[in-house]
Amino acid sequence: MNKNSMAKMSEKGRLYTTISELYNGSEPRSDWFNWGLLAFDIVTILYFIASTYYYHHFATFRNFDFVIGVIYLVDYAARLYISRNRIKDVFDLVGLADLIVIFSLLLPLIVENFLFMRAIRALRLLRSYHVVRRLRKRSRYVRLHEDVIFSVINLIVFIFIVASIVYVTQVDSNPAMKNYVDALYFTVAALTTTGFGDITLVGVGGHILAVLIMIFGISLFLRLVQTIFRPGKIRYECTTCGLIRHENDAIHCKHCGAVLHITTEGGD
Repeated sequence: MNKNSMAKMSEKGRLYTTISELYNGSEPRSDWFNWGLLAFDIVTILYFIASTYYYHHFATFRNFDFVIGVIYLVDYAARLYISRNRIKDVFDLVGLADLIVIFSLLLPLIVENFLFMRAIRALRLLRSYHVVRRLRKRSRYVRLHEDVIFSVINLIVFIFIVASIVYVTQVDSNPAMKNYVDALYFTVAALTTTGFGDITLVGVGGHILAVLIMIFGISLFLRLVQTIFRPGKIRYECTTCGLIRHENDAIHCKHCGAVLHITTEGGD
């Protein structure tokens, strides 16, 4: 092996280490990097929502879309580069969602013809699961409140994806559905079974979709809200075995059977 080959291998090793430390390291810069990724995702989701106000003028947003798409592509390639199981990461739910979002950003001609590709960018929210899991290893705040944090993420992802379906299926046929915010407004009103009535879905498909949304509102949506304010498990360290997650009404540790003295509000 000549010196040039060794130098290239050494440089490749340094690059791998640097990227790995940014995404998975324990240094403060890794924390800031991951928080920055999360903040960037939130900002771009807000941008995607705002751009639906002018969905007939996609050309205005092409440059912004392309820049965001390149950033997402670099992020995706970097994560794949340091991955220990690249095939699994490509074909898991988050990996496929990332590819769909990147595809919609870098191919504007197709986006113009398929509106759903623009609304489906809400799938980028699925990346927040991985980011929060990485932050959990280093942030005490995230560890203490992970149940509430994941419940909030579940609720937001659920609402935005349902709103995307409403927007895509109604924006061209429903005069009351002018932008994504209208779809979001209807979705929240339907999920909470409030149903103000100023915006309704049209057509047989729209009526069926509204029924399904209200059914989910009674079940899944209310469950997600409940887990935010009353998480399914609480943190109380067992003095015998150290288990720290227990049911709200537990009187014995499910691991060792020791008596627990968890303060509760009593039975309903």
